[in-house]
Amino acid sequence: MTLLPINIKLIVGLGNPSDKYKNTRHNIGFMAIDLIAKESQAQMWKQNFNGFSTEATIGNQKVILLKPMTYMNNSGVSVQSCANFYKILPEEILVIHDELDIPLCKIKTKIGGGNGGHNGIKSIESRIGKEFHRLRIGIGRPEHKDQVSDYVLSNFSSTEMEHVNTVLYDICKFVFTP
Repeated sequence: MTLLPINIKLIVGLGNPSDKYKNTRHNIGFMAIDLIAKESQAQMWKQNFNGFSTEATIGNQKVILLKPMTYMNNSGVSVQSCANFYKILPEEILVIHDELDIPLCKIKTKIGGGNGGHNGIKSIESRIGKEFHRLRIGIGRPEHKDQVSDYVLSNFSSTEMEHVNTVLYDICKFVFTP
C-alpha cells in the first residue's frame, strides 16, 4: 500500500514536545514522523505552524511532514494552521498516533470515525473535522482505567522499544512502498 493513490499531502506525527516525553508511548507519532523524515532525506525542520515542519518527497510527490509543538491536547491548532497555509483538505491528511485500544505495536488505519478518547485526535477534529486518514499504532492499555494518564506518558521498556523500532520501520514501508 502507498500514500500516493490516496493523495496524501500532509503527514502529521502526534506527540508532546520536550526531552521529558521523547520515548513515551504518547510520542510514538513523533518517533514515526522522525523516521519518515530521515528515510525520505527530508529537508531541515523549520519552526512554523505552532510546530516543526519539513518537506519530503515520497515517490514523485511532495509531502509536508508536521510535528505539532502545542502539546497533544492542542494538536489541532498546528494541523489547521499548516493545512490552511498549504490549502490541504482533511482527506489529504494522514495523522500518525498512539492507540490504547490496539495491542502494543499493532497498526490499524482508518478514515474518520470516533476519536477513542484521544485528546490529540479530539483537538484535530475540532479544527478540521473528522474525515482525515489515521494510522494508529497500538500501545496497549494499562490494567486500570485510572492509570491511563501515567501509562501514556511512561517510557517504553527496552524490550518494548525493540518492537517499537520494528513497527516504525514497518510504517516507513507502508509510506514508501508502491
